[in-house]
Amino acid sequence: MLAGALVRLEPLAMRQVADLAEAAEEDRTSYDFTLVPRAQGMTDYVAAQLTRDGLTPFGQIRVADGRAVGCTALWDPRTWPGRSGLRAIEIGFTWLAASAQGTGINAEAKLLLMSYAFETLGVARVDLKTDARNLRCRRALERLGIPFEGVLRSWSVSWAPGEEGLLRDSAMFAVTDAEWPTVRAALRARLANTSSR
Repeated sequence: MLAGALVRLEPLAMRQVADLAEAAEEDRTSYDFTLVPRAQGMTDYVAAQLTRDGLTPFGQIRVADGRAVGCTALWDPRTWPGRSGLRAIEIGFTWLAASAQGTGINAEAKLLLMSYAFETLGVARVDLKTDARNLRCRRALERLGIPFEGVLRSWSVSWAPGEEGLLRDSAMFAVTDAEWPTVRAALRARLANTSSR
């Protein structure tokens, strides 16, 4: 478990399904490019996340009320060539209920995950990517101070409705270990501003 003042990242579990089903249905207008199941599919979604290779999924638990309000994960771990040890990992499979968006939970979750990745796992790089058309997510990552690297064409499977089996262009963001102190300071400042409102 990774704990902050606004959010706890707990290992994803079936006991979170009811909260997540409710969270997913609050307002779906921000999910056009993101894999967020409908309430009736939440059990299958959680079960799939728990068995996906290379994925460490978390429920995002809002500290204020103890409810699961979304998911996130560490995934796609990459090791150093010819030796053991993790060199890079991605933060992905992230979504939040409408009521949790804009509250600082996303910023704190990224701070918790990146702190763990850089300071405990010792990675050299943390990736984040989104559908290149997802301007809302891209702006959110930019506001968090996470550097944009470019767009990789036909890079990932599309999650957009009606695009099953198609590829999407992915907007790539990343933080390196050299950049981490600056990004960490920016995330902490953002959270301080959120809490002072």
